[in-house]
Amino acid sequence: MDSRDLVRRYLDALEQTDLPTMTRLFAPGATVHSPLYGEVPPERFYSDLFTDTAQARLTERAIMQGTDRDGRDVVSFFFHFDWRLSDGTDVPFDAVDVALLDGTGAIIELYILYDTAPLRAAFERSSGRVPPR
Repeated sequence: MDSRDLVRRYLDALEQTDLPTMTRLFAPGATVHSPLYGEVPPERFYSDLFTDTAQARLTERAIMQGTDRDGRDVVSFFFHFDWRLSDGTDVPFDAVDVALLDGTGAIIELYILYDTAPLRAAFERSSGRVPPR
Protein backbone atom coordinates (compact mmCIF):
# COMPACT_ATOMS: atom_id res chain seq x y z
CA MET A 1 0.00 0.00 0.00
CA ASP A 2 1.34 3.45 -0.82
CA SER A 3 1.67 6.23 1.76
CA ARG A 4 -1.37 8.19 0.59
CA ASP A 5 -3.53 5.06 0.81
CA LEU A 6 -2.17 4.27 4.28
CA VAL A 7 -2.97 7.77 5.52
CA ARG A 8 -6.48 7.69 4.01
CA ARG A 9 -7.20 4.32 5.62
CA TYR A 10 -5.78 5.52 8.93
CA LEU A 11 -7.81 8.75 9.00
CA ASP A 12 -10.99 6.94 7.86
CA ALA A 13 -10.59 4.29 10.59
CA LEU A 14 -9.93 7.01 13.16
CA GLU A 15 -12.99 8.98 12.09
CA GLN A 16 -15.19 5.86 12.09
CA THR A 17 -13.71 4.56 15.38
CA ASP A 18 -13.09 1.30 13.51
CA LEU A 19 -10.76 -0.73 15.74
CA PRO A 20 -10.34 -3.81 13.49
CA THR A 21 -9.42 -1.73 10.43
CA MET A 22 -7.12 0.49 12.47
CA THR A 23 -5.17 -2.33 14.09
CA ARG A 24 -4.65 -4.05 10.72
CA LEU A 25 -2.55 -1.04 9.67
CA PHE A 26 0.03 -1.94 12.33
CA ALA A 27 2.70 -4.64 12.38
CA PRO A 28 2.75 -7.18 15.24
CA GLY A 29 4.58 -5.70 18.22
CA ALA A 30 4.02 -2.09 17.07
CA THR A 31 3.98 0.83 19.50
CA VAL A 32 2.00 4.07 19.64
CA HIS A 33 3.59 7.07 21.39
CA SER A 34 0.79 9.39 22.53
CA PRO A 35 1.00 12.52 24.68
CA LEU A 36 -2.31 11.64 26.41
CA TYR A 37 -2.16 7.84 26.57
CA GLY A 38 1.56 7.15 26.84
CA GLU A 39 3.56 4.48 25.04
CA VAL A 40 1.21 1.57 24.36
CA PRO A 41 0.37 -1.15 21.83
CA PRO A 42 -2.02 0.00 19.07
CA GLU A 43 -4.85 -2.29 20.21
CA ARG A 44 -4.88 -0.70 23.67
CA PHE A 45 -4.37 2.85 22.44
CA TYR A 46 -7.19 2.82 19.89
CA SER A 47 -9.54 0.89 22.18
CA ASP A 48 -9.05 3.55 24.88
CA LEU A 49 -9.21 6.43 22.40
CA PHE A 50 -12.42 5.14 20.82
CA THR A 51 -13.99 4.67 24.27
CA ASP A 52 -13.15 8.31 25.02
CA THR A 53 -14.56 9.54 21.69
CA ALA A 54 -18.16 10.53 21.00
CA GLN A 55 -17.30 11.86 17.52
CA ALA A 56 -14.23 12.40 15.36
CA ARG A 57 -13.96 14.47 12.21
CA LEU A 58 -10.61 14.62 10.47
CA THR A 59 -9.28 16.91 7.78
CA GLU A 60 -6.06 15.91 6.06
CA ARG A 61 -3.76 18.87 5.43
CA ALA A 62 -0.50 17.35 4.17
CA ILE A 63 1.38 14.08 3.73
CA MET A 64 5.17 13.94 3.84
CA GLN A 65 7.31 10.92 2.92
CA GLY A 66 10.92 10.03 3.48
CA THR A 67 13.27 7.66 5.27
CA ASP A 68 14.80 7.67 8.73
CA ARG A 69 18.54 7.44 9.37
CA ASP A 70 18.29 3.63 9.31
CA GLY A 71 16.70 3.66 5.86
CA ARG A 72 13.16 2.77 7.04
CA ASP A 73 10.25 4.38 5.24
CA VAL A 74 8.55 7.16 7.19
CA VAL A 75 5.27 8.89 6.44
CA SER A 76 4.13 11.95 8.37
CA PHE A 77 0.70 13.45 8.07
CA PHE A 78 -0.60 16.81 9.22
CA PHE A 79 -4.33 16.93 9.96
CA HIS A 80 -7.03 18.75 11.88
CA PHE A 81 -8.90 16.64 14.46
CA ASP A 82 -12.36 17.84 15.49
CA TRP A 83 -12.59 15.63 18.56
CA ARG A 84 -15.73 15.35 20.66
CA LEU A 85 -15.05 13.58 23.93
CA SER A 86 -17.44 10.97 25.31
CA ASP A 87 -19.04 13.59 27.61
CA GLY A 88 -19.82 15.84 24.60
CA THR A 89 -16.98 18.34 25.10
CA ASP A 90 -15.41 19.54 21.84
CA VAL A 91 -11.60 19.72 21.90
CA PRO A 92 -10.39 20.40 18.34
CA PHE A 93 -6.67 20.45 17.58
CA ASP A 94 -4.07 20.16 14.82
CA ALA A 95 -1.70 17.19 14.88
CA VAL A 96 1.18 15.61 13.05
CA ASP A 97 1.53 11.84 13.20
CA VAL A 98 4.84 10.28 12.25
CA ALA A 99 4.68 6.62 11.19
CA LEU A 100 7.74 4.41 10.82
CA LEU A 101 6.95 1.55 8.44
CA ASP A 102 8.21 -1.98 8.03
CA GLY A 103 9.09 -3.50 4.64
CA THR A 104 5.43 -4.34 3.95
CA GLY A 105 4.15 -0.82 4.65
CA ALA A 106 2.70 -1.65 8.07
CA ILE A 107 3.24 0.82 10.90
CA ILE A 108 5.83 -0.32 13.45
CA GLU A 109 5.95 2.91 15.47
CA LEU A 110 3.58 5.87 15.50
CA TYR A 111 4.49 9.16 17.14
CA ILE A 112 1.50 11.45 17.73
CA LEU A 113 2.46 15.11 18.10
CA TYR A 114 0.18 17.94 19.22
CA ASP A 115 -0.20 20.54 21.96
CA THR A 116 -2.28 18.96 24.73
CA ALA A 117 -2.37 22.06 26.97
CA PRO A 118 -5.65 23.46 25.55
CA LEU A 119 -7.50 20.14 25.95
CA ARG A 120 -5.81 18.32 28.84
CA ALA A 121 -8.25 19.42 31.59
CA ALA A 122 -11.31 18.52 29.49
CA PHE A 123 -9.77 15.16 28.61
CA GLU A 124 -9.05 14.36 32.27
CA ARG A 125 -12.60 15.35 33.32
CA SER A 126 -14.26 13.39 30.53
CA SER A 127 -12.14 10.24 30.58
CA GLY A 128 -10.99 10.06 34.19
CA ARG A 129 -7.49 9.39 32.81
CA VAL A 130 -4.41 11.28 33.94
CA PRO A 131 -1.98 11.59 31.02
CA PRO A 132 1.71 10.82 31.51
CA ARG A 133 3.86 13.85 32.21
